Amino acid sequence: MPTGPAGRDFTRGTRARREAATDNQTTGANVTPLHALHLSLGARMVPFAGYDMPVQYPPGILKEHLHTRAAAGLFDVSHMGQIVLRPRSGKLADAAAALESLIPMDVADLGQGRQRYGLFTNDAGGILDDLMFANRGDHLFLVVNAACKTADAARLRDAIGAVCEVEPLERGLIALQGPKSEAALAALDPDVATMRFMDLRELRLGGIPALVSRSGYTGEDGFEISVAADQTADLANLLLAADGVLPIGLGARDSLRLEAGLCLYGHDIDAGTTPVEAALEWAIQPARRQGGARAGGFPGAAVILDQIAAGAGRRRVGLLPEGRAPMREGVELFAEEGASPVGAITSGGFGPSLGAPVAMGYVGTEFAAPGTRLLALLRGKPAPVTVARMPFVKPTYKRA
Repeated sequence: MPTGPAGRDFTRGTRARREAATDNQTTGANVTPLHALHLSLGARMVPFAGYDMPVQYPPGILKEHLHTRAAAGLFDVSHMGQIVLRPRSGKLADAAAALESLIPMDVADLGQGRQRYGLFTNDAGGILDDLMFANRGDHLFLVVNAACKTADAARLRDAIGAVCEVEPLERGLIALQGPKSEAALAALDPDVATMRFMDLRELRLGGIPALVSRSGYTGEDGFEISVAADQTADLANLLLAADGVLPIGLGARDSLRLEAGLCLYGHDIDAGTTPVEAALEWAIQPARRQGGARAGGFPGAAVILDQIAAGAGRRRVGLLPEGRAPMREGVELFAEEGASPVGAITSGGFGPSLGAPVAMGYVGTEFAAPGTRLLALLRGKPAPVTVARMPFVKPTYKRA
């Protein structure tokens, strides 16, 4: 049963995130296939998940953010992990059943050429990583977070290696996001226009073989494109030559996903956060829930299924601070001055599309209703903040 706010540790996720980041960060300065292109475009580079990555280009984060919402932005996400699960039996059903033993999603009923959002969970119901997984007909294709990709591959080998070959891929991965992304990509292969949200298809983009999904991390219609490492720069240059396409760095990627209400692993979700606490139970299909055809059977099933039925003690929510000052990760939330904290912010910043600060975080379930007024302790002073529905901007995914 859910408990009241007294005694709950709303900072435990922050501690777990810091520990996870320390454990998962790779060492050294790895580079992506687009590193030289970033430098040639004047990017400001920063270390991220063990890689030297562009945080912004000369126009700056604000302009890059707004350009993606209005036209099209090209993102380098080659630092993320791409993994193939190939059933040793040759039967995709075996690979699907194996992956279902590690995630609470319906893999078996996913159609060929389609992909889904998923979560690796632990025995306590916590989230070890979030991922995308796709049905490729004779194998499954996974995209996982950069900081977790080594641990994810090891987990897959240890748990289901007897059933599946686990093959990490050394390929480039770029995202093209925004309302003009379809036109830019369709100029290279017209079949792009027939794809809908979460479709995955092999295409030839300007003659370059690519695996393309209609998905992304911005809330905008867009595509994620897996391509051979030695052809990634060629494809990126083709796309940058298209009308309305500009390179976009990690800074704008973060503000775009925050406005879209999308979680950042290690900040908004982690090994100490369950899918229900994170408001991600929508990703758990009926087949894996109580009474479903393949209910349970994944790590933490007892905890997660109980929380789906009875609720959790805390909940991830959107937050709209009053005024212009952004509220960042770690800021505590209170029901009233002088009381114990009832929650904490996990992501926050300025929302360029809204022209105002936005945030997300966790609060006790009794404080999670939209419109609830809370106080944040900002630089030692109480500042009003209101619980709000997410996403903060309307998604433009092409669903039909």
